[in-house]
Amino acid sequence: MKPKVLVGIIAIVGFTSLLMYNFGNSISTYVNFEQASGMEGAHVVGTLDKSKDFGFSMESKQFSFHLKDQAGNVRRVVYPKPKPNNFEQADRIVVIGKMKGDVFYANDMLMKCPSKYNNTDASQFKQANASKS
Repeated sequence: MKPKVLVGIIAIVGFTSLLMYNFGNSISTYVNFEQASGMEGAHVVGTLDKSKDFGFSMESKQFSFHLKDQAGNVRRVVYPKPKPNNFEQADRIVVIGKMKGDVFYANDMLMKCPSKYNNTDASQFKQANASKS
């Protein structure tokens, strides 16, 4: 083989390997707080524990609240940004970050709000489609 072809093949294999490695690291599944210990970039899904206080601290410039994961574990979550607008309306919250002791430090947070289409009556949907025919 010619040296240029060999270098090209090695470069393509190296690039593909790097791409697959990064893609594998970006795929994540939801875990609970116990499984998140020792993980970097863990995705924990849960619901807001409304029995405990939440709020933004002006001293630390952080928003904190308590989240109950799918296994029933409740942990304090610290988020370095202000409270999202639709925080109270979310029926599920996904926090992305890592555990340090009993506190979860979130780098990012996603709100899973109830869909406006969940409450529509199926008969209304059928009637609307029948009138279009």
